[in-house]
Amino acid sequence: MISKATQLTPVTQVYHPLLSKFKIKLFIKRDDLIHPIISGNKWRKLKYNIKSALAENKHTIISFGGAFSNHIHALAYACKSNNLQSIGIIRGEPQYQSNFTLSWAKYWGMELQFVDRKTYKLRDDSAYLSELQNNHEDALIVPEGGSNTLALPGMAEVIDELQLQLDYDYLLTPVGSGGTLAGLIQADKNRHQLLGIAVLKQQGYLQQQVTQLLTQPAVFNNWQIFEQFHRGGYGKYKIADAKRILEFSTVTKIPFEPVYSGKMLLAFLDLLEQGYFPENAQVVMLHTGGIQGLGGMAERGLIDAQQWPIPAKAPTGD
Repeated sequence: MISKATQLTPVTQVYHPLLSKFKIKLFIKRDDLIHPIISGNKWRKLKYNIKSALAENKHTIISFGGAFSNHIHALAYACKSNNLQSIGIIRGEPQYQSNFTLSWAKYWGMELQFVDRKTYKLRDDSAYLSELQNNHEDALIVPEGGSNTLALPGMAEVIDELQLQLDYDYLLTPVGSGGTLAGLIQADKNRHQLLGIAVLKQQGYLQQQVTQLLTQPAVFNNWQIFEQFHRGGYGKYKIADAKRILEFSTVTKIPFEPVYSGKMLLAFLDLLEQGYFPENAQVVMLHTGGIQGLGGMAERGLIDAQQWPIPAKAPTGD
């Protein structure tokens, strides 16, 4: 399977003045450490997709993403590691192929197909997907973000691990396409409070995505998605947001990025100050990785490369 993965990712207790003030214990499930290249929940969501492709003698995996997609980055490497071909259908112009994320995807052998926004919106359309499958009969088509039913058992393993690691009351995760939260919900079986932090601005969209992935959605009553902490929409945040994330990382020595894990962190801090969590609650944040995204942000001048842990660029040439 996907090589060099840490099967049981560590849980780190975090100490911070705000936690002492509100008498809350915070732990971070370090899925950002699960693999040196494939980031956090991307590893878990791809695990059973890769296994399925190999079991069905598929030769290729096709998926969708933006020009700086963590999922596309992870899929390219996962396919290369398992001797599979990969095709990324990318929203945007061919000029993006030399950016930080896609240059790595190309380096690992992914074929990049660029489409306009109108075409990209068809990524969940049954007729479009049927035509795509007919054109690539030996391919497994994986949705944007890797969020399908095959992603759920991989994410369920987070719950299995946490059961061995600590007792807790709340589990927080960022939500971008729904698969991570759906897998956690299904495995948790109403034992803990699961809080999803929406990183994009589409009201009700993620709730619908998660519900569609669950086998019996009416059974689960222990989860909710907070939609007010998106910081302006997907990929958007303010300078003050980035500063708060950096300050927290400096105190805790744990890196975050401002698109996924950082928005979860800021939402937690806001909820903490609003008195959402009862005293002595034990809270776990699932760090879903995404640190590779800092490379593209630095490349575009959105962050100061001297302040953030910027990953290495892809080698140039053959």
